[in-house]
Amino acid sequence: MKHRKNHLQIQALCEGAVMLALATVLSLIRLFPLPNGGSVNLGMLPLLFYCLRWGLGKGILCCTGYALLQLLIDGAYGWGWQSIIFDYLLAFPLIGFAGLFHGRKLGFVFGPLVGCTLRFASHFISGITAWRILAPTEVLGLTTANPYLYSAVYNGSFIGVDMILCIVLLGAMYIPLKKYMLGLDLQPAAKETA
Repeated sequence: MKHRKNHLQIQALCEGAVMLALATVLSLIRLFPLPNGGSVNLGMLPLLFYCLRWGLGKGILCCTGYALLQLLIDGAYGWGWQSIIFDYLLAFPLIGFAGLFHGRKLGFVFGPLVGCTLRFASHFISGITAWRILAPTEVLGLTTANPYLYSAVYNGSFIGVDMILCIVLLGAMYIPLKKYMLGLDLQPAAKETA
């Protein structure tokens, strides 16, 4: 039993490293870049898959690793400590809460909804604290001096699209990869538990 537990820990670590690397590469392929660092990309897809497969604790840990890598890759792109905390150190680990839906049949829908909503909330706080200095400004053809509206529209414009793309792609992967997405292959065999 202890051998199996060690094996699962190593498997989780290895899969986490692969998903972290894949998420980092996909985040660099920007489908639609926005000014000030935001972009539509598929970087969250491997993270969400990992969270759904392994659960909350390991999901948050993997997403925290992703946050640190993004902070290094972006060169701590931000306007002060609020941006570093809310746009990186808090926003990406919050994606790990998708792991609450580990093993659930519709986890590929509700997991991304929860993880992306929490990520949005963190970026929203950054937008009304660190990035408020950009108001009045134009975003998506809308000029505003309201930092709350600016933050909601700006962050929602790319996180919302990311979330929809991830739900659609995870849904498409659900049938062929159901055993892996639900973590059914991680369950002990019947003779091991007897």
